[in-house]
Amino acid sequence: MPSGPGKFYRVAIVGASSLLGKELKQVLEDRNFPARDIVLLDESVMAGTLTAAGGEATFIRALEEDSFEGAELAFFAGSAFDAERNWPVAQKSGATVIDLTGALAASDDLAPCAIPSLAPVSASRKGVVGNGSMAYSSASPPVIIACTLAVGLSTFQTRRIPILLFPPVSEEGQAGIEELESQTASLLSFREIVRPVFDAQVAFNLLARYGDESKHSLAKMRGAIARDVARYLSGRVPVPSIQLVQTPVFYGYAFAAYLETEIAVAAESLEEALAGLGVKITPPGEPPRTNVSVAGESDIHLMRMEGDSNIGNAMWIWGIADNLRLAANNAVRIAEELIANSAD
Repeated sequence: MPSGPGKFYRVAIVGASSLLGKELKQVLEDRNFPARDIVLLDESVMAGTLTAAGGEATFIRALEEDSFEGAELAFFAGSAFDAERNWPVAQKSGATVIDLTGALAASDDLAPCAIPSLAPVSASRKGVVGNGSMAYSSASPPVIIACTLAVGLSTFQTRRIPILLFPPVSEEGQAGIEELESQTASLLSFREIVRPVFDAQVAFNLLARYGDESKHSLAKMRGAIARDVARYLSGRVPVPSIQLVQTPVFYGYAFAAYLETEIAVAAESLEEALAGLGVKITPPGEPPRTNVSVAGESDIHLMRMEGDSNIGNAMWIWGIADNLRLAANNAVRIAEELIANSAD
């Protein structure tokens, strides 16, 4: 196909039936992404599922060796296992890879982490979308949140920035959603709860760790987030401390951050710095944003910033973002910037 402005692309979404895959497809449509065709791919058990893409009925196809034929962009939004196994196939077929699963995040040389709202994506990796030479790791919601706070607050002579993150169960996909639903109904009916994902009671509870039989680990999640934040910031600004507490909510990634500076800083100055990075500040007099009210929005929302009662030059920050929309929007913005660069 001819290159340049007005070109349309064949896009593949791996993990199309996942929560993140569905959100990614919706963001592509909402942003009028220049896709001439969106190929929905997933495990064979999901093959044949009727859905829609670009306003037209389509089916989810089984992920096979020739699935990426003709694809110029390949988003991986399902399992890390599928991404690890298939991203080289997609790249070899000529597709530019954008990974949302975290599978490629461990190697910045292999697939640099990208957050378009903070820095240009491909300043050192010029190329034509669809030539198979590029792969990018789209930052996860907690990494976007932590890096945005670190960059935005870095000019205020900060002593330290600890960030407490509150992941929703949807970070564990549909299985996490179903487990919280099941546990909630069972506890209200005085029945025994099931716990295949968390191996712990997550309903009506806060967790600092999962059960011993869980395949997932908050400690490993925390380590991966801290690693990705440090790699992305790469010594440019102070790296924040990271901690996680699992919450009994379905959607919305909340966070609390503590900022201590060398000299007193007005909350308005801090808010202005973060607003310059796309953070939405709740205006005075408006109700604070919640997990429910930010649903479907692509931005990080700052609800409250207030001084500490006992420590001078200290500020507490409270905010939230729709985790699925934030992740999907970041990935689509990477693709949009790559297309714009390849047209230059």
